[in-house]
Amino acid sequence: MSPGRAETAISITVSVIDSFDPRDPQRRQFGALEFRGGLQLSSSERNFGGLSAIRVRPDGAHFIAVTDKAYWLRGRIVYHDGAPAGIADAAMAPMLGADGKPLADRGWYDTEALAEDGGALYVGIERVHQIVRFDFARNGFAARGTPLPVPAAFAKLPANRGVECLLAAPKAGPLGGALIAVSERGLDAAGNVRGFLIGGKMPGEFTVKRKNDFDIVDCALTPEGELLLLERFFTWRSGVAMRIRRVALASVRPGALLDGPALIEADLGYQIDNMEGLSVHRATNGETILTLVSDDNFSLIQRTLLLQFALIDR
Repeated sequence: MSPGRAETAISITVSVIDSFDPRDPQRRQFGALEFRGGLQLSSSERNFGGLSAIRVRPDGAHFIAVTDKAYWLRGRIVYHDGAPAGIADAAMAPMLGADGKPLADRGWYDTEALAEDGGALYVGIERVHQIVRFDFARNGFAARGTPLPVPAAFAKLPANRGVECLLAAPKAGPLGGALIAVSERGLDAAGNVRGFLIGGKMPGEFTVKRKNDFDIVDCALTPEGELLLLERFFTWRSGVAMRIRRVALASVRPGALLDGPALIEADLGYQIDNMEGLSVHRATNGETILTLVSDDNFSLIQRTLLLQFALIDR
């Protein structure tokens, strides 16, 4: 794919992941989640990789994702017996700024967060602490991004630890459709993670309890109205780990300190990599399905994974 505005169809090759724990292939339940299947993804397209956020459509198949180099990825998950089996109809294109030029051309390429609100998509750009709105339902890949006004406190977030969790609260709820934005590791004086309510009925700041040095890398809402936080831990000595915590959306308000139980925690003994993207949808059988993707950092020693779990512990 050459730089510019063109959408390019790409081919994605997959390797099926049948078990989440290679040491116990028959095991299916992990904490409050049940493993449904996964894929390791690869493509000859040079811009493929670095998946930092994903939103799966209500049909459970079509999805839109963003890479941390300011590219869109669109596709369709193919299923076999209820488990992911392939990716079809995949295409990529650069995100465009208000001037119609690729966002990356102006240095706005560290695109880490994605929220959907009706026909609009909101993308968080970590290094420059911006949120950009795209009229995606109307214009698709040709949509031009418009920067939103953001809290002045955004500018004080660490350069590479800015907003990675972004979602739109329900318009009918007490937050009145506010954007919920949580930083990766922007900490307050007590060592808790800073979060923001942008717009809506109660704009302001809140915090999330930081536990065991995990960083927040994405978030999603369940159909039942629970806030799920995807978290990552990394050291060169121990490698990478992931955790998902559940928080009551009703507890999100200015001044609140959020905390909640872990649904799952997994290290490199399991089929994970640098898990950065989380989406939730309700399957036709009523199950709540979590889809996770990993950011391979365009590294030959990392993997791009897509994993799915069912939430079974209510």
